[in-house]
Amino acid sequence: MTAPVQPLTTAAGAGPGAVLLWAVLPYVCLAVFVLGHIWRYRYDKFGWTTRSSQLYENRLLRIGSPLFHFGILVVLLGHIGGLVVPKSWTEAIGMSEHTYHLLAVVLGTIAGVCTVGGLAILVYRRRTVGPVFSATTRNDKAMYLSLTVTILLGLAATVAANLVKGGYDYRETVSPWFRSIFFLQPRADLMSGAPLLFQLHALSALLLFAAWPFTRLVHMLTAPLGYLTRPYIVYRSRDPGQLGTRPPRRGWERIGG
Repeated sequence: MTAPVQPLTTAAGAGPGAVLLWAVLPYVCLAVFVLGHIWRYRYDKFGWTTRSSQLYENRLLRIGSPLFHFGILVVLLGHIGGLVVPKSWTEAIGMSEHTYHLLAVVLGTIAGVCTVGGLAILVYRRRTVGPVFSATTRNDKAMYLSLTVTILLGLAATVAANLVKGGYDYRETVSPWFRSIFFLQPRADLMSGAPLLFQLHALSALLLFAAWPFTRLVHMLTAPLGYLTRPYIVYRSRDPGQLGTRPPRRGWERIGG
């Protein structure tokens, strides 16, 4: 016997607007994210790059880039832990809600400030350094704007909900909604009851993921594994009298010249 297939549900109590935002839009953005990367890799493989501007300016880049990447990595790990890992799992290993809340707020705030600071330096560099600004496309400007809005909304939600209002347990609403999307049973009603800043942060993140495949952010999904298996590069001297330090092997005497 096979178990009956559970029907796609959006939960009772969610209005048409909530269903559109929190049950339909996530799948649209997810489809664009996956199919967009496939299209980009197939038809724009040479454009799959960060378009590094290190040659134009290095001083500000050495400060802003590590600061931003360190912060965004911690933010990403925090989101994975908060959205993917159920509340019952952390309680099962003996982590109390107060400990988790304190850890999430402290690390999240520090990582958010580092991310915003690094991003501010990178945007300042891109705006004030002439060659870097000349190499900045409209696509880059839109990407920076979307990324900045998403990060600032997330930081504002953390500060406002947890430091100003005394705490908000997003693992009771936002996290179950996020997991329900991948279970094909989207709980739109859960996001309807979340604070406005959390809703705006989630919405901006969905739009950012939809635009992701068409920006320089694609480099985050690649790794230079080809360098491990590519053949050696052979360098030859332009000086006809310079034949290297090795003596020629028998049967390979130089002819001509």
